[in-house]
Amino acid sequence: MRPSDSDKPPYVARVEKIEADHRNNVKVRVQWYYRPEESIGGRRQFHGAKELFLSDHYDVQSAHTIEGKCIVHTFKNYTKLENVGAEDYFCRFEYKAATGGFTPDRVAVYCKCEMPYNPDDLMVQCEGCKDWFHPSCMGMTIEEAKKLDRFLCSDCSSEDDAKRSLNAFPVSPSLEAKVESKRRKR
Repeated sequence: MRPSDSDKPPYVARVEKIEADHRNNVKVRVQWYYRPEESIGGRRQFHGAKELFLSDHYDVQSAHTIEGKCIVHTFKNYTKLENVGAEDYFCRFEYKAATGGFTPDRVAVYCKCEMPYNPDDLMVQCEGCKDWFHPSCMGMTIEEAKKLDRFLCSDCSSEDDAKRSLNAFPVSPSLEAKVESKRRKR
């Protein structure tokens, strides 16, 4: 929907109802989506460029303010898109405009930095623990990460090294038990 300030991006809303009044003025009842920067707390590092929050804010607008149609995908469906077009957005949170509260109020975190997933950022999956990591948090460039055939995080690669050294040299059963005991305690 067209903003009053032409320097701003269009507003995004879900049309709930379309009706004409006695003068044939067409009005639409909408439920607004908020961009992260429009919410209390603002944009955070993990918010995607095309992320929106479905709010509890409803309004009635003139149908003339509608500029076009877009698609607001679920987060899961958005991450599966082959190509993200200009009309594609995603929503993973509902937002209470009056209080600034979010539903869900918690999301899964990944990597050593413990940030929620941002679909705009490349992540690599460890073949050992199956966790996801940002290349920069693992001391790699994005280019280096894209060239990887196989990735083990620092925890799994040190375990892998320990297993290799145990298999490479004859080890007494008591030493092997100590290594296993340390692994279980982690």
